[in-house]
Amino acid sequence: MKTLIKWSVEDYHYMIETGLLSDRPVELLAGEIVEMSPETPIHYSTAKESSKYLERLLEAVAEVRFNGPITLADSEPEPDIAIVRLPASAYKQRHPQADDIFWIVEVAKTSLKKDLELKSTIYARAGIQEYWVLDLSAKQMVVFRNPQNGKYSTKQTLTGGKVTPLAFGEIQVSSERLLSD
Repeated sequence: MKTLIKWSVEDYHYMIETGLLSDRPVELLAGEIVEMSPETPIHYSTAKESSKYLERLLEAVAEVRFNGPITLADSEPEPDIAIVRLPASAYKQRHPQADDIFWIVEVAKTSLKKDLELKSTIYARAGIQEYWVLDLSAKQMVVFRNPQNGKYSTKQTLTGGKVTPLAFGEIQVSSERLLSD
């Protein structure tokens, strides 16, 4: 029988500090160090443009972080976009934690299964109220909301229209704009 070692966030930070993981595209997911999928040009472009769009919509109400780590109890994923509480200066000495996060956006082409299954479970267990997956292959957006017992209780798939984030009832986000290439 094979026993896997689960790594803590502290272990993971130590490996980063000592250079063990330098030049390796990895993230800590549910205690396991997982290699990140290489970014295709469309993935990077969509994530970057979506980040800029959300920055304009959320100016002065939230910090929009692009391709940066967040720290959770047993994970340190690097979502494509994390919308977090202000001030941005709060994250000079630490990464955003679950209580700082309004919602997360992942862009998926080659990583769709991981984003819809593993990451949705990790984010729900952390109590992150909202999680969006931009499925580039199907040109649709999957919106997960309301975590309960380690899973999101609602899941909605959109191919168009606008979404109002739970944290900002006055803002409408165009799913077409996020999915445009």
